[in-house]
Amino acid sequence: MGATKRRAEVASEMAEVRASISVSLDGFVAGPNDSRENPLGDGGKRLHEWIYDLASWREVHGLEGGQTDRADEIFAESIENVGAVVMGRRMFDNGEGPWGDEPFEGHWGEDPPFGVPVFVLTHHERAPLELGETTFTFVTDGLEVALERATEAADGADVSTAGGARTIQQCVEAGVLDELEVHIAPVLLGDGIRLFERSAHAGTELERTRVVESPGVTHLQFRVGHSSA
Repeated sequence: MGATKRRAEVASEMAEVRASISVSLDGFVAGPNDSRENPLGDGGKRLHEWIYDLASWREVHGLEGGQTDRADEIFAESIENVGAVVMGRRMFDNGEGPWGDEPFEGHWGEDPPFGVPVFVLTHHERAPLELGETTFTFVTDGLEVALERATEAADGADVSTAGGARTIQQCVEAGVLDELEVHIAPVLLGDGIRLFERSAHAGTELERTRVVESPGVTHLQFRVGHSSA
């Protein structure tokens, strides 16, 4: 089966594939020098300052209180009707090589906020990891297989492409991303991990469907079309 036909079938089987991510004004989703100890890179935490006090964000992290404004509604929408998550290895633990004898269990503690199956793209096999109500399954067969498994697990709900940047890029390149929401923080990082590389996505059509301003961030929502290249 040809790659183009297979990608089309994968896309048609899904309810929606969505991505929501914070970026700097100069296009970075993390600062330089990211590591397990510094997962967002130098200055990267500033990209997410708008989210930490939101009631909906605090709720999924087991915290009480928080602000209930338009930004809170937007974050709540981003996790609504999500039945499974796909993420890259780098987002899981900022790693690249073999897992080792005592593999790191990720950045989210004993009770991760996902609460749905999470499929992690990796080149190295690892047994599934259960933490709280979240099971991380490590997929070595590539993006299309991860999306297939996530779609099956979601059982009619949407699939969230949580990141990082390369995973979102792959979804755009494969023509399977339906919706992209970018939260632009008024910060210039200067270096780090870009959401999109300069030439990898030429010809991709984006239809802007929403622009919302809130304190400390501007929310842009797009429907993602197919490449005309």
